[in-house]
Amino acid sequence: MKKSSWIKKIGRKSLVLLLALLGSREFTYAQSGSAGIQEATKQVNGYFGVGTSLMYAVGAMLGLIGAVKVYTKWNAGEPDTSKVAASWFGSCIFLVVVATVIKSFFGIQ
Repeated sequence: MKKSSWIKKIGRKSLVLLLALLGSREFTYAQSGSAGIQEATKQVNGYFGVGTSLMYAVGAMLGLIGAVKVYTKWNAGEPDTSKVAASWFGSCIFLVVVATVIKSFFGIQ
C-alpha cells in the first residue's frame, strides 16, 4: 500500500507539472520586441529634453557656487585661487558639453 500511494503522489505531481507546461506553452512563443523598443525610444526621447534642461540648471548652480567660492578665496588672498577657479569652471563646461554631445550624438532635438 505504501508503494501505491508513493506512485500516486509522483503521478499526481507529474500530471500537474505536465498540465502546467502545456498550459504555459503559449507564453513561450516570444514576440519580436520591436514594438517595445520603439515605445522605449519614444519615452527616452520625451524625457531627454527635460534631462538636458536639468543638466543646464545644475551647471548654472555650480557656476554660481563656484563664483562665490572663487571670489571668497580671491578676497582672502589665497594662492590656489586659479586652481579652484579652473576646476569650478571646468565642471560647468563639462556639464554643458556632455548634454550637447549626447544630444547631437543620438540625434535628439
